[in-house]
Amino acid sequence: MNENRPRKHFGQHFLHDQNILNKIIAAINPEPGQTFVEIGPGRGAMTRLLINNIDTLHAIEIDRDLASALPSRIASTQLTVHQADALRFNYNTLGSSDAPLRLAGNLPYNISTPLLFHILSYGELFTDIHVMLQKEVAQRIAAGPGNRTYGRLSVAIAARCEIETLFHIKPGSFTPPPRVDSTFIRLRPDAHKRSLIMQFDAFDLVVKHAFGQRRKRLSNALGNLLTGAKIESVGIDPGARAEQLTVEEFISLGNLYAAS
Repeated sequence: MNENRPRKHFGQHFLHDQNILNKIIAAINPEPGQTFVEIGPGRGAMTRLLINNIDTLHAIEIDRDLASALPSRIASTQLTVHQADALRFNYNTLGSSDAPLRLAGNLPYNISTPLLFHILSYGELFTDIHVMLQKEVAQRIAAGPGNRTYGRLSVAIAARCEIETLFHIKPGSFTPPPRVDSTFIRLRPDAHKRSLIMQFDAFDLVVKHAFGQRRKRLSNALGNLLTGAKIESVGIDPGARAEQLTVEEFISLGNLYAAS
C-alpha cells in the first residue's frame, strides 16, 4: 500500500501550503523545553516544523503505513510516533498536570466533535490546544447567545475553554482539497470555568435537552429534568429559549439538576 495515498475512510487531507504551515507555527509559537502532542501528523509537514523548536513531540497517527514511515521522514530522537486512534488514546500516559502538554493537529473532519470532547476530558493536562476544523464547526464553537449557530457545541466547549478563532484556510492548501473551508482555532482549557461545574454529566445533559428542542421554552424542553419553578429559582426565565442563555446560566441549570 502506498503510504502517500490519502485514505478517505480516515478523512485524510494533507496540508501542503508552506505559507499556511508557517502561519500555523507562528500562531502556536512552540518553544524549547515544551512537550507537544500532534494528532494526525500524516506526511509530517507540521511535525517537521514543530520538532525544530521543542524538546519532545508525541505524534499520534491511526494510519499504520504513515506511522511507520514518519520516523524515516523525520529522523529525530525528540519524536515518538504512536500508531493509535486519537479518539481512544489515553493522554495521561504522555503528561501530567505537573508537566503540562501542548496539542496541535489537523483533526479528521468526520470525527472532529467527538475527538475534541475526548481531548477536553483530559483538559487538566493541556495548556492549550491548536486544531484545524471544518469552518462551519469552528463557527459553531465560537458562536455566542442569540447567534443562529449558537448551540450545544458552543456551550459545551465554552464551559471548558477560552476560544479564539485564528484564521481560515482554503481547500487548495490541502491534498486532496476538502469540499469545505477550514479554520484554525486555539482552545485554552479553563480551570476556573471547569471548577464551577458540579457534574459534567449533569451539565451536558441539561444542555443537550435544552438545544434538542431549541424552539421550545426552557420549561418544556427541560420538563423531564427541571420544573419551571426550579429554573426560576436561579434567576432564569423558564419562558426563555436555549439560544438566549449564556454559558454561565447553563452552568447554573446544570448545577441545579446535579443537586436535585
